[in-house]
Amino acid sequence: MTPVELSRTVLRAVRRAVDDGELDVAVPGRTSVTPPGPGGCGDYATNVALQLARPAGQPPLRVAEILRERLVRTDGISEVVVTGPGFLNISLRGTETALVREILRCGHRYGHADRPTGRLVQLHAPHEVRAVVVMDAVARILRSQGALVRTTCAGRPAPEWADILGVDIDAYGTPDAPAPLDVNVRPVPAAPDAPAPLDVNVRPVIDAYGTPDAPAPLDVNVRPIPAAPADPTPLGRDAARWALLHPAPHDRARITADHLVQRESNPLFRVRYAHARTRALTRNAADLGFHAEPGDADLRGTQAAVQETVVQDTHDTTVLRHALADHPRILQAAAAHHAPDRLARHLVTVADAALPFLAAVLPRGAEKPSAAHRARLALAEAAGAVLAGGLSLLGIDAPEHL
Repeated sequence: MTPVELSRTVLRAVRRAVDDGELDVAVPGRTSVTPPGPGGCGDYATNVALQLARPAGQPPLRVAEILRERLVRTDGISEVVVTGPGFLNISLRGTETALVREILRCGHRYGHADRPTGRLVQLHAPHEVRAVVVMDAVARILRSQGALVRTTCAGRPAPEWADILGVDIDAYGTPDAPAPLDVNVRPVPAAPDAPAPLDVNVRPVIDAYGTPDAPAPLDVNVRPIPAAPADPTPLGRDAARWALLHPAPHDRARITADHLVQRESNPLFRVRYAHARTRALTRNAADLGFHAEPGDADLRGTQAAVQETVVQDTHDTTVLRHALADHPRILQAAAAHHAPDRLARHLVTVADAALPFLAAVLPRGAEKPSAAHRARLALAEAAGAVLAGGLSLLGIDAPEHL
């Protein structure tokens, strides 16, 4: 069960409590589930009982208990514990295995929309390199969520923006002086035996309208502030795009060679290195004669072959699982807020959670590959898929070797 599915499950529990007459509130349109905070437990927590207590006219703990009774009877939920003033802490049944299977099934498209949504979005940026790169990344993320996107720029993009930075812009110009648009789709007579035309009874609402001669005004809706302080192209495509996309829009981008260094202080290096390590583990596992198989990757009791010390603990695995499960929500938020920096920071979170875990994936010394090793390899490959997919949406290469 993903966080989105769990949120819907919580809302259904609220609706059942209302239908049964135990709560007299309006069912909220949405609620959020997050990893448990200090003092919490389980896989996810929600404060929905605290939100509903005042309109329901009941203490938060009573509302939480009403919802807990309904949630524990839900398939896929193993336990619900009420902590603090009324937080619901939810433990899921088979969470890790189902999550890893879903990620491996979807691959780089994990978190993407299953089908086009019919939403059309017009993005328009000023003639400035950071704004144009941000627009390009926003367009990629919106398309991953099923939107049809058209990108325009106030002026002709510099050739190196496309050649080096990989920016793709559909058109450029201003409402007063638009660039000429060629008609590149021309209808031709239908075949004699073609079926009768169907009436168009579903018309999408578009965000821009007009003709090349009389275009509708385009608002500049992609404008990171401040602009890039220097030309980023000498950094190359990957480092330059990261330098422009990783900072929040209101933060100044750092166009320095620090983005090129291969050390832990460089977030881009950590993200790309974590991906390369997952790919190396797959190759090394094949050499040892085993492959990934989702299962219980619990690392309690895992010991090195020589040293009698625990290599890893379950907390790191839990942090990684939560980061992977949160990926679809991050993509939705990045699309809704036109904020690729959210995705960039999330990839750093995934990488930082994955790197300590990757050291315990393969057997050590005389240890034989086991079901636990296959499950850990599956979790590592899932992390690699999320990192590769996220980097791709930012227009950055995910290397097999580093």
